[in-house]
Amino acid sequence: MSTTKYSPRLADKYTNEVIPALKKKFAYKSIMQAPKLQKICINRGVNGAVTDKKLVDIAVEELATITGQKSVPTYSKKDISNFKLRKGMPIGARVTLRGEKMYEFLDRLVSVALPRVRDFKGVSDKAFDGRGNYTLGVTEQIIFPEIDIDKVNKITGLDITFVTSAATNEEAYELLKELGMPFKNIKKENI
Repeated sequence: MSTTKYSPRLADKYTNEVIPALKKKFAYKSIMQAPKLQKICINRGVNGAVTDKKLVDIAVEELATITGQKSVPTYSKKDISNFKLRKGMPIGARVTLRGEKMYEFLDRLVSVALPRVRDFKGVSDKAFDGRGNYTLGVTEQIIFPEIDIDKVNKITGLDITFVTSAATNEEAYELLKELGMPFKNIKKENI
């Protein structure tokens, strides 16, 4: 019986295809200079969590179902009287993915979930932060096939942040594009 270790499809693609392509494009002297995806952070705010605490539990459970990893609730940092919000109240859920789970989630996102968005024409290439990180907003959690639409009581969105080791937005753009992120076909002067 062989003891070959499982490796996600995108992790192999990164090693075999993405690094050589980036090395060729940016003329890196070593493959260690090529940027890599470090982590994916998924954050979800829950509207109405102030009045109904069960909404946060449902959000935590749905995030765990989508990502395959336990998620944690997020808490408010200060009091805001207009929103009837007190410091320390649960208001959302978040999860950080690294390693195999990160590559598996990215693979499912670009090959299954994003194509299920109605009238999908690609994701914007304007959401880079200047340090090589990219944030993508998803308006409905039901684009993920793991979510049973019949059990969803409230459709909410989530923010997905891709943290890379890239020094510039252009390097991060090329990295994510090589990994399969479906960017809109817009000229790259916007980056």
